[in-house]
Amino acid sequence: MPENLTLKRVAKDKREGKAPSTQAGEFIREEIHHIREGKHGHVSVQQAVVIGLSKARRAGIELPPPPTKKTARRRAKAI
Repeated sequence: MPENLTLKRVAKDKREGKAPSTQAGEFIREEIHHIREGKHGHVSVQQAVVIGLSKARRAGIELPPPPTKKTARRRAKAI
């Protein structure tokens, strides 16, 4: 669940007409802070980005769906 401060920042960005990616950046920022505080067992910034984008999608920000795994498709075609 996102923090109230993050939700307020996102609402402000939305009112100002900022892009969905900018709005999602607030969720990513929150996750990076959580990782640095040690709230998660994660250490990778990439994991923070993925978790933040997932939270943003759940909060209703209109982001494109996550990318599909193209390497798995290529491997399947090769076999």
